[in-house]
Amino acid sequence: MTNDDHNRTMTVAVCIAPGTEEMEAINTIDILLRAGFDVTTASVASDGALIVAGSRGIKLVADAALVAVADEQFDCVVLPGGVGGAECFRDSPLLVEFVEQHKYDGKLIAAICAAPALVLEHHNMFPTAIMTAHPAFQDYIPEVRRRAKRVVYDVNSNLLTSQGPGTSQEFALEIIVRLAGKEKAAEVAGPMVVWPNMHYDILPKT
Repeated sequence: MTNDDHNRTMTVAVCIAPGTEEMEAINTIDILLRAGFDVTTASVASDGALIVAGSRGIKLVADAALVAVADEQFDCVVLPGGVGGAECFRDSPLLVEFVEQHKYDGKLIAAICAAPALVLEHHNMFPTAIMTAHPAFQDYIPEVRRRAKRVVYDVNSNLLTSQGPGTSQEFALEIIVRLAGKEKAAEVAGPMVVWPNMHYDILPKT
């Protein structure tokens, strides 16, 4: 993060698909908007639908189809979990290319739940990165690179991974930390009344 990053609005693409885990998508979108980020929700649905049913049947609405924004560059690409949604990501050449391009450009990639295993690991996108995933999918990740923590950041790969719906607030706040700093994350977390053990106390002004 450079000084220039503090002076501009961070842009984030949150990808969704049929079967996306709703809490992971909505918590992330909501919390990043609270940080003042410019968030684009992009549908990876194979039929181009902007309204998709999540893993619990809740309707999720995208701003655009991924194909319409695939040539844009974002500061971060987010892949929520949900088995059906992650499988859709896995099977979309456009999504894979989109993530690969942002990885190549050094942008933050953030994946949660089944997505680290079914998308990133399946396509061998981060062959040396440490990561986590939902407990049911951790065996997809080689033991030497697997971590059982709620949120894992690999500094060398600029990769952020997390475990599931219950860790999605921490996941989203960590995206803010990586893009805009700890003070901005604390500013967002304070009014949300996050769990005390999430360690997002309001930091003193320096």
